[in-house]
Amino acid sequence: MENVRVRFAPSPTGGLHIGGVRTALFNYLFAKKNNGKFILRIEDTDQARFVEGAEEYIKKTLNWCGISPDEGPDQGGDFGPYRQSERKEIYRQYADKLLAEGNAYYAFDTPEELEAMRERLKESRVVNPQYDTITRTTMQNSLTLSEEEVKRRIANGDPYVIRIKIPKKEEVRLKDMVRGWVMVHTEVLDDKVLMKSDGMPTYHLANIVDDHLMKITHVIRGEEWLPSAPLHVLLYQFLGWEEEMPQFAHLPLILKPDGNGKLSKRAADKAGFPIFPMNWKDSESNEISQGFKEIGFLPEALINFLAFLGWNPGTEQEIFTLSELVNEFSDTRINKAGTKFDFEKAKWFNQQYIRSTNSALFSEKVIQNFKEKYDIDCSPETAIQIIDLLKERVTFPAEFADGGLTIFSAPTSFDEKVINKKWSEETPKALSLFAEKLQLHENISAESVKSLFWDTLEAAGYKPGQFMQTLRVVLTGEGSGPDLMTIIEILGGKSAATRIKSSINALMNKA
Repeated sequence: MENVRVRFAPSPTGGLHIGGVRTALFNYLFAKKNNGKFILRIEDTDQARFVEGAEEYIKKTLNWCGISPDEGPDQGGDFGPYRQSERKEIYRQYADKLLAEGNAYYAFDTPEELEAMRERLKESRVVNPQYDTITRTTMQNSLTLSEEEVKRRIANGDPYVIRIKIPKKEEVRLKDMVRGWVMVHTEVLDDKVLMKSDGMPTYHLANIVDDHLMKITHVIRGEEWLPSAPLHVLLYQFLGWEEEMPQFAHLPLILKPDGNGKLSKRAADKAGFPIFPMNWKDSESNEISQGFKEIGFLPEALINFLAFLGWNPGTEQEIFTLSELVNEFSDTRINKAGTKFDFEKAKWFNQQYIRSTNSALFSEKVIQNFKEKYDIDCSPETAIQIIDLLKERVTFPAEFADGGLTIFSAPTSFDEKVINKKWSEETPKALSLFAEKLQLHENISAESVKSLFWDTLEAAGYKPGQFMQTLRVVLTGEGSGPDLMTIIEILGGKSAATRIKSSINALMNKA
């Protein structure tokens, strides 16, 4: 494919749903796989729902995820402006073309008249009451009013909208890249509004015009837009652009974890996981919805997880860098069926990325967490040691400070199950003997600690393995945890020995 151009076109009406990030990602992957361009276009024609700060949030999210656009409001490009509100004058000429050629019409119906029409249809047991090829013949529009009356109303300043004139008894065909051929009869379509009474276009007109003028070659969007696709095909035909019409790909829905319905904010809140990639503050309630970033997801892990929501590589491989995803991505492997949002799987991806990430990259955050949560000053060297110790055990970076607290605080309580089961008359003798040897070593490696422990106890006639768990308890208070010898290495020989002796005394006095 040559000159591939795709666009992500969100509306700045609130926080960017994680499903929107998935759509942006698939567009990005498709563009990069085909040496094309990934474009950000802000579709802000619905001024009534515009939310201050939403556009900046969208742009920050894409940057954080590593899928920044090639063209957009900030990057510029040859096909701007990239905000629809700045393109208002462009759309009217195409609406006028549709009017002049009989493919659209003026509608003067008031909100009360529209509601009355819907109520009449409901009373007649019409399943889907809408403004269509039948009902338009009973309404106040340029199809039922005289030309003079239409001109009078327009001159008089009467409010009106422009609606598409859906043809009667035709079949609209669309070949979708994911779903194959889609066929819809025009009798089920309604005469959508193309131009609102405030002079702004609706999504349907604006996105068709912009996609054409911006030379978009492929429209990759969520399945929820599939019902609108036949309307868009008609607009391409009416405007004479059918030969340049982009190819469509409608991505599968992201479902609730139980697979029962589309994932929503309410469902995510109920299940206890975020729906937004980054923290989002509601402008009306001031409520802050926590994002994946703030709970500790790495952007690479989140992107890897999202790539598998509706796509698979056809192999057993699950961990992919962004460049690897680009290389492997193919629209032929996009699923048709909806895909469950598995938060536990998302956490698994995060664990894998934490394990493979250079520990030094987490050290600053770990130092900050120790100070803010526990008022502990942790050196960069110790922070890296703690990260290395706990890497295999954490899901989020914030857990490093929690798990590493034992390095700075001697235990005040001890695992009673282990004490009751493992503690014997020989335990304090064996552990004290080891402590005496250990305190002679200020700096000692984990390997040397293990050798020292084993050699000391064996020389005294003990079986070292019998005392490993009680050694852990006197050092950390816990019966299980990360590598014990590494903990002693981080503590240092003298400090660890002092802690062992203190804990033995506490346990002996308690007994």
